[in-house]
Amino acid sequence: MANKIDETSACAVSRNVPISAQKMRLVADLVRGKKATEAIALLRFTPKTAAEPISKAIASAVANAVENKQMNAEDLVVSEITVDGAPLRQWRRFAARGRFRPIIRRSSHVSVVVSQG
Repeated sequence: MANKIDETSACAVSRNVPISAQKMRLVADLVRGKKATEAIALLRFTPKTAAEPISKAIASAVANAVENKQMNAEDLVVSEITVDGAPLRQWRRFAARGRFRPIIRRSSHVSVVVSQG
């Protein structure tokens, strides 16, 4: 995420989304640099599970910009979107011959910065 958020931008963070960061980055690359309203409309028809949490994060960033900084929602652009790995949930499933198989559930953090374009 940006180190410094200035007066013409707003951010939102969604943490511990139960989807792997690799799958989330595929969807995040679709909307990077697009207008915020266009990005939300695009994600509505994207057949990926990761589209919903990213859409919610963008909508939250737009709402933060409108409510806290009195910006116009139509002028906002997704200037920065990053997806980072979150803590893993690991456990083991017992297998044949006295062995076990590790089960790893990956999750991710999404950071969105919208700015006036």
